[in-house]
Amino acid sequence: MNGFDVKQEDKFEFIDIGKGDEPIILLHGLFGALSNFTTLMHKLVEKHRVIFLKLPLVETDIKTANLLGMQNFLGDFIEFKGYKNIHLLGNSLGGHIALNYTLFKQQKIRSLTLTGSSGLFENGMGETYPRTKDYDYIRKKAEDTFYDPKIATKELVDEIFGTISVRSNVQKIISFARSAMQDHIGDRLHQIKVPTLLIWGDNDAVTPPFVAQEFHKLIKNSELNFIPQCGHAPMMESPDIFSKIYDDFLKRVIVNKPITSV
Repeated sequence: MNGFDVKQEDKFEFIDIGKGDEPIILLHGLFGALSNFTTLMHKLVEKHRVIFLKLPLVETDIKTANLLGMQNFLGDFIEFKGYKNIHLLGNSLGGHIALNYTLFKQQKIRSLTLTGSSGLFENGMGETYPRTKDYDYIRKKAEDTFYDPKIATKELVDEIFGTISVRSNVQKIISFARSAMQDHIGDRLHQIKVPTLLIWGDNDAVTPPFVAQEFHKLIKNSELNFIPQCGHAPMMESPDIFSKIYDDFLKRVIVNKPITSV
Protein backbone atom coordinates (compact mmCIF):
# COMPACT_ATOMS: atom_id res chain seq x y z
CA MET A 1 0.00 0.00 0.00
CA ASN A 2 1.60 3.23 -1.22
CA GLY A 3 4.93 1.44 -1.10
CA PHE A 4 4.60 0.63 2.60
CA ASP A 5 4.12 -2.69 4.36
CA VAL A 6 0.90 -2.50 6.41
CA LYS A 7 1.00 -4.74 9.48
CA GLN A 8 -1.90 -6.30 11.35
CA GLU A 9 -1.11 -7.22 14.95
CA ASP A 10 -3.85 -7.91 17.47
CA LYS A 11 -6.52 -5.25 16.84
CA PHE A 12 -4.07 -2.76 15.28
CA GLU A 13 -3.41 -1.94 11.64
CA PHE A 14 -0.29 0.17 11.21
CA ILE A 15 2.92 0.92 9.36
CA ASP A 16 6.25 1.00 11.23
CA ILE A 17 9.22 2.05 9.09
CA GLY A 18 12.64 3.58 9.53
CA LYS A 19 14.98 3.42 12.50
CA GLY A 20 15.42 5.30 15.74
CA ASP A 21 14.69 5.28 19.45
CA GLU A 22 12.12 8.10 19.29
CA PRO A 23 9.22 7.07 17.04
CA ILE A 24 6.91 9.49 15.30
CA ILE A 25 3.26 8.39 15.48
CA LEU A 26 0.98 9.92 12.82
CA LEU A 27 -2.74 10.30 13.56
CA HIS A 28 -5.24 11.06 10.80
CA GLY A 29 -8.49 12.99 10.93
CA LEU A 30 -12.15 12.03 10.66
CA PHE A 31 -12.04 11.40 6.90
CA GLY A 32 -8.29 10.82 6.88
CA ALA A 33 -6.30 7.86 5.64
CA LEU A 34 -2.75 6.74 4.88
CA SER A 35 -2.85 8.81 1.68
CA ASN A 36 -2.86 11.96 3.83
CA PHE A 37 0.65 11.21 5.07
CA THR A 38 2.27 9.19 2.27
CA THR A 39 4.48 11.96 0.87
CA LEU A 40 5.47 13.16 4.33
CA MET A 41 6.34 9.63 5.42
CA HIS A 42 8.66 9.16 2.45
CA LYS A 43 10.50 12.32 3.51
CA LEU A 44 10.66 11.57 7.24
CA VAL A 45 11.75 7.94 6.99
CA GLU A 46 15.18 8.97 5.70
CA LYS A 47 16.06 10.18 9.21
CA HIS A 48 13.38 8.93 11.60
CA ARG A 49 11.28 5.98 12.69
CA VAL A 50 7.74 6.65 11.49
CA ILE A 51 4.53 4.92 12.54
CA PHE A 52 1.18 5.44 10.87
CA LEU A 53 -1.72 4.14 12.96
CA LYS A 54 -5.07 3.50 11.31
CA LEU A 55 -7.74 4.72 13.69
CA PRO A 56 -10.85 2.47 13.51
CA LEU A 57 -13.27 5.39 13.29
CA VAL A 58 -16.03 3.56 11.42
CA GLU A 59 -14.99 0.06 12.47
CA THR A 60 -15.37 0.75 16.19
CA ASP A 61 -18.50 0.11 18.22
CA ILE A 62 -20.87 3.08 18.45
CA LYS A 63 -20.23 3.18 22.22
CA THR A 64 -16.54 3.95 21.61
CA ALA A 65 -17.11 6.28 18.65
CA ASN A 66 -15.80 9.26 20.60
CA LEU A 67 -12.56 10.94 21.58
CA LEU A 68 -12.10 8.88 24.74
CA GLY A 69 -12.52 5.68 22.74
CA MET A 70 -9.74 6.69 20.33
CA GLN A 71 -7.53 7.99 23.14
CA ASN A 72 -7.80 4.56 24.76
CA PHE A 73 -7.15 2.87 21.41
CA LEU A 74 -3.96 4.92 20.96
CA GLY A 75 -2.92 4.15 24.52
CA ASP A 76 -3.51 0.42 24.00
CA PHE A 77 -1.39 0.54 20.83
CA ILE A 78 1.49 2.32 22.56
CA GLU A 79 1.43 -0.17 25.43
CA PHE A 80 1.13 -3.14 23.04
CA LYS A 81 4.18 -2.04 21.05
CA GLY A 82 6.15 -0.71 24.02
CA TYR A 83 6.90 2.61 22.36
CA LYS A 84 8.52 5.35 24.45
CA ASN A 85 9.95 8.83 23.87
CA ILE A 86 7.16 9.39 21.35
CA HIS A 87 6.66 12.27 18.94
CA LEU A 88 2.92 12.60 18.27
CA LEU A 89 1.72 14.32 15.09
CA GLY A 90 -2.01 14.69 14.52
CA ASN A 91 -4.17 16.34 11.88
CA SER A 92 -7.70 17.56 12.59
CA LEU A 93 -9.44 14.97 14.83
CA GLY A 94 -6.10 13.16 15.05
CA GLY A 95 -4.64 16.29 16.62
CA HIS A 96 -7.43 16.34 19.18
CA ILE A 97 -6.73 12.70 20.06
CA ALA A 98 -3.01 13.49 20.34
CA LEU A 99 -3.79 16.40 22.67
CA ASN A 100 -5.95 14.28 24.96
CA TYR A 101 -3.43 11.44 25.09
CA THR A 102 -0.63 13.89 25.86
CA LEU A 103 -2.64 15.37 28.72
CA PHE A 104 -3.26 11.84 30.01
CA LYS A 105 0.25 10.36 29.59
CA GLN A 106 2.55 13.34 29.16
CA GLN A 107 5.53 11.45 30.56
CA LYS A 108 5.58 9.25 27.44
CA ILE A 109 5.67 12.13 24.97
CA ARG A 110 8.80 13.87 23.67
CA SER A 111 6.96 16.30 21.41
CA LEU A 112 3.50 17.14 20.14
CA THR A 113 2.70 18.49 16.68
CA LEU A 114 -0.73 19.74 15.70
CA THR A 115 -1.92 20.68 12.24
CA GLY A 116 -5.51 21.81 11.73
CA SER A 117 -6.43 20.31 15.10
CA SER A 118 -9.86 20.42 16.65
CA GLY A 119 -10.21 21.05 20.37
CA LEU A 120 -10.94 24.77 20.38
CA PHE A 121 -13.03 25.50 17.30
CA GLU A 122 -13.92 23.70 14.10
CA ASN A 123 -16.04 24.33 11.03
CA GLY A 124 -16.92 20.85 9.80
CA MET A 125 -19.80 19.21 8.03
CA GLY A 126 -21.78 19.71 11.20
CA GLU A 127 -23.50 17.23 13.45
CA THR A 128 -25.74 15.90 10.69
CA TYR A 129 -25.19 14.93 7.07
CA PRO A 130 -28.44 15.79 5.25
CA ARG A 131 -27.01 15.13 1.78
CA THR A 132 -24.93 11.99 2.17
CA LYS A 133 -26.17 10.64 -1.16
CA ASP A 134 -25.30 13.84 -3.04
CA TYR A 135 -21.91 13.20 -4.65
CA ASP A 136 -21.44 16.79 -5.83
CA TYR A 137 -22.13 18.07 -2.31
CA ILE A 138 -19.48 15.73 -0.86
CA ARG A 139 -17.04 16.69 -3.61
CA LYS A 140 -17.51 20.38 -2.81
CA LYS A 141 -17.03 19.74 0.92
CA ALA A 142 -13.82 17.85 0.18
CA GLU A 143 -12.55 20.62 -2.10
CA ASP A 144 -13.24 23.23 0.58
CA THR A 145 -10.75 21.41 2.82
CA PHE A 146 -7.89 22.58 0.60
CA TYR A 147 -6.63 25.86 -0.79
CA ASP A 148 -6.17 24.11 -4.12
CA PRO A 149 -9.38 22.16 -4.82
CA LYS A 150 -7.50 19.86 -7.20
CA ILE A 151 -5.99 18.15 -4.14
CA ALA A 152 -9.46 16.63 -3.64
CA THR A 153 -9.00 14.03 -6.35
CA LYS A 154 -11.78 11.79 -7.58
CA GLU A 155 -10.13 8.92 -5.72
CA LEU A 156 -10.26 10.88 -2.46
CA VAL A 157 -13.87 11.99 -2.99
CA ASP A 158 -14.90 8.44 -3.93
CA GLU A 159 -13.35 7.15 -0.71
CA ILE A 160 -15.26 9.66 1.42
CA PHE A 161 -18.50 9.09 -0.49
CA GLY A 162 -18.15 5.33 -0.10
CA THR A 163 -17.62 5.68 3.65
CA ILE A 164 -20.66 7.86 4.27
CA SER A 165 -22.88 5.77 2.00
CA VAL A 166 -23.11 3.24 4.84
CA ARG A 167 -25.68 4.32 7.42
CA SER A 168 -23.85 2.86 10.42
CA ASN A 169 -20.69 4.71 9.36
CA VAL A 170 -22.57 8.01 9.27
CA GLN A 171 -23.85 7.44 12.81
CA LYS A 172 -20.29 6.94 14.05
CA ILE A 173 -18.96 9.95 12.14
CA ILE A 174 -21.68 12.10 13.67
CA SER A 175 -20.79 10.70 17.09
CA PHE A 176 -17.12 11.64 16.62
CA ALA A 177 -18.04 15.11 15.34
CA ARG A 178 -20.24 15.73 18.37
CA SER A 179 -17.59 14.41 20.72
CA ALA A 180 -15.00 16.79 19.23
CA MET A 181 -17.31 19.80 19.43
CA GLN A 182 -18.25 19.04 23.04
CA ASP A 183 -14.65 18.49 24.16
CA HIS A 184 -13.39 22.06 24.38
CA ILE A 185 -10.00 21.70 26.04
CA GLY A 186 -8.84 25.31 26.21
CA ASP A 187 -8.83 25.34 30.01
CA ARG A 188 -6.47 22.33 30.11
CA LEU A 189 -3.89 23.34 27.53
CA HIS A 190 -1.72 25.12 30.10
CA GLN A 191 -0.95 21.66 31.49
CA ILE A 192 0.99 20.68 28.36
CA LYS A 193 4.71 21.07 29.04
CA VAL A 194 6.26 19.10 26.15
CA PRO A 195 7.65 20.98 23.14
CA THR A 196 4.71 21.64 20.84
CA LEU A 197 4.76 22.56 17.16
CA LEU A 198 1.79 24.11 15.39
CA ILE A 199 1.79 23.95 11.59
CA TRP A 200 -1.24 25.62 10.06
CA GLY A 201 -2.51 26.48 6.61
CA ASP A 202 -2.98 30.21 6.11
CA ASN A 203 -6.21 29.41 4.29
CA ASP A 204 -7.60 26.72 6.61
CA ALA A 205 -11.38 27.10 6.46
CA VAL A 206 -12.10 24.26 8.91
CA THR A 207 -9.88 25.38 11.79
CA PRO A 208 -9.05 28.97 10.75
CA PRO A 209 -5.76 30.72 11.59
CA PHE A 210 -7.17 32.29 14.76
CA VAL A 211 -7.52 28.76 16.16
CA ALA A 212 -3.79 28.18 15.70
CA GLN A 213 -3.05 31.50 17.38
CA GLU A 214 -5.21 30.51 20.35
CA PHE A 215 -3.44 27.15 20.67
CA HIS A 216 -0.14 29.03 20.57
CA LYS A 217 -1.26 31.38 23.33
CA LEU A 218 -2.58 28.60 25.58
CA ILE A 219 0.28 26.09 25.12
CA LYS A 220 3.24 27.92 26.63
CA ASN A 221 6.02 25.73 25.20
CA SER A 222 4.77 26.03 21.62
CA GLU A 223 5.82 27.53 18.33
CA LEU A 224 3.57 28.44 15.43
CA ASN A 225 4.25 28.23 11.70
CA PHE A 226 1.80 29.26 8.98
CA ILE A 227 2.09 27.91 5.44
CA PRO A 228 0.76 30.29 2.75
CA GLN A 229 -1.75 29.17 0.15
CA CYS A 230 -2.58 26.09 2.16
CA GLY A 231 -5.73 24.67 3.70
CA HIS A 232 -6.69 22.21 6.44
CA ALA A 233 -4.16 19.45 5.63
CA PRO A 234 -0.74 21.10 5.16
CA MET A 235 1.11 17.76 5.16
CA MET A 236 -0.84 16.88 1.98
CA GLU A 237 -0.95 20.25 0.28
CA SER A 238 2.55 21.53 1.11
CA PRO A 239 4.58 18.44 2.11
CA ASP A 240 7.97 19.98 1.26
CA ILE A 241 7.48 23.03 3.48
CA PHE A 242 5.78 20.94 6.16
CA SER A 243 8.58 18.38 6.32
CA LYS A 244 11.26 21.07 6.55
CA ILE A 245 9.51 22.83 9.43
CA TYR A 246 8.92 19.52 11.20
CA ASP A 247 12.43 18.18 10.66
CA ASP A 248 13.99 21.40 11.99
CA PHE A 249 11.74 21.16 15.05
CA LEU A 250 12.65 17.51 15.68
CA LYS A 251 16.36 18.26 15.47
CA ARG A 252 16.03 20.80 18.27
CA VAL A 253 13.90 18.48 20.42
CA ILE A 254 15.95 15.31 19.94
CA VAL A 255 19.29 16.89 20.90
CA ASN A 256 17.90 17.39 24.39
CA LYS A 257 18.17 14.57 26.92
CA PRO A 258 15.36 12.04 26.35
CA ILE A 259 12.59 11.88 28.91
CA THR A 260 12.16 8.86 31.14
CA SER A 261 9.02 6.95 30.22
CA VAL A 262 7.02 5.05 32.80
